[in-house]
Amino acid sequence: MTQVRVKGFKIFKDRHGKQRCYHRETGHKVDLTHAPIGSAEFFAECETIRAIAEAQRAKAPKAGTLGGLIQSYFETEHYQNLAEATRRDYRKCADFLEPIRDTPIHVIDTPLIAGIHDKAAKKIGWRRANMVRTLLSEVFRYNIPKGLISANFAKDVIPKRRPRDRAYANRPWTIEERDIVLGKAKPHVRVALALMMNTGLDPSDALRLRKDQVDDGTIWGVRGKTGEEVAIPVSPTLQAALDRMPNHDAETVLSNSRGEAWTYNGFSTVWHRFKSALENEGLIEKGLTLKGLRHTVATTLREAGLDERRIADLLGQKTPSMARHYSRSANLADKNRETMATLEEENRRRAENVKPSQKSVKPDRNEDQS
Repeated sequence: MTQVRVKGFKIFKDRHGKQRCYHRETGHKVDLTHAPIGSAEFFAECETIRAIAEAQRAKAPKAGTLGGLIQSYFETEHYQNLAEATRRDYRKCADFLEPIRDTPIHVIDTPLIAGIHDKAAKKIGWRRANMVRTLLSEVFRYNIPKGLISANFAKDVIPKRRPRDRAYANRPWTIEERDIVLGKAKPHVRVALALMMNTGLDPSDALRLRKDQVDDGTIWGVRGKTGEEVAIPVSPTLQAALDRMPNHDAETVLSNSRGEAWTYNGFSTVWHRFKSALENEGLIEKGLTLKGLRHTVATTLREAGLDERRIADLLGQKTPSMARHYSRSANLADKNRETMATLEEENRRRAENVKPSQKSVKPDRNEDQS
């Protein structure tokens, strides 16, 4: 019997005596049921696998190029420990840079990076352009110690400013908007909004918050985006909202209508439909976002006279030493009780000063024409 050999492929019999075949470089298996060894289909399948492998090899970043530097950064522990959303954003920036990935390292300088930054602003907007700049800065910074590049050529590139006519993303909510949304929301959505509204937690952190992270009237946790710790006292308003929450068996504080832990995409979908319905009824203006609740807390406290350091402590914008994790968290909890008391009092004062709206926060058309 003639033994078939194909370069780059291993053909053998497994311990059960059944023939197997796979591509050595990629491990891709050939389905011998549909392409028996020695058949035209078999050789065609081998050729297809080989062509795919060659295409992937050609697509891989080359050493000594911008693409090689980016790939080197993506393999660092620093990148792997970033929040999932940040890694996803950096990958999108890398996709934007894909057409120039073969740029040799020796031609990279600050003017070149500034030009890339300007082109990105025109194609993908000022915010994404700044993210491309940030990615390149991190890529250069982590490759300098490896001797792969001489300097951080993105450091001196000036970030793009927000266009003056561009509305701010994640704007703070008004008291009227807050009351209308809470009043119309279903119980399992209302408690989630109340948690974000009365803590300043990022939506993803609020949805992931476990029951065992709430202890002795304090929320203990770590911000998913930055890894920074938070210690947020539960205010009376938030406790009242939690007490009205439907019972469920999920390990998280919040749950959906089925009593299961929320996924971020799941809650975002429900929120978008709910918000759109309120907009269509003319009950709220456009521009409300879940992240806007975090901005609302910060803005309310700033307007109430609290300094930025106290607000940053509440929102988890501090990077403490992990060795002092528990002791510092305890200090933050005591300090933040005063901050939460200010937020509670300021929200109460603002609510008393605003007349409740029965129908809409939009102006009357007749008044505009008068």
